[in-house]
Amino acid sequence: MDNTLQRLLDAEMRAERIAQQAEVEQEQAIQAAIREARTEEERLIARIPDLHRTYIKKAQERAEQTVAELKRRYDERHVQLRDMAEEREDEALDAAFLILTNAEL
Repeated sequence: MDNTLQRLLDAEMRAERIAQQAEVEQEQAIQAAIREARTEEERLIARIPDLHRTYIKKAQERAEQTVAELKRRYDERHVQLRDMAEEREDEALDAAFLILTNAEL
């Protein structure tokens, strides 16, 4: 019986050591994960200015494209209006002449 009791005590001691070792390894894993998370956070914070510059650059490019498109449309409309005015110039001159000649009578 003493032998069995001694084996049980030895097994309990081994189990206790294994549990303690597991706790130490768990704490080490937690600390390593915390360090890794902090490192990644610092890396992200360091990238914020670059991300901001990239965002601003893309926004500026889109704005320039929009301005160019609006200018192109404006120029097209200007040409259309100029063509319409030239087409109706003779009619306008004739109407003005009639008005002037009728006013004198």
